[in-house]
Amino acid sequence: MFGLGTTELIIIGFGIVLLFGAKKIPELMKGLGSGIKEFKKASTLDEAEETKKLNEAEK
Repeated sequence: MFGLGTTELIIIGFGIVLLFGAKKIPELMKGLGSGIKEFKKASTLDEAEETKKLNEAEK
């Protein structure tokens, strides 16, 4: 996974816990998840619009 080993991932995780605190991490992950969900939704809508434009141009 991106050339990172287990030790590096543990160190990064520990740094995140120190930086944000254990209570804030679930809130951060929830925000990240909803951000990714919105991005996927927007990209899907964009693809649908492109397909619609192409179909109209062919007619």
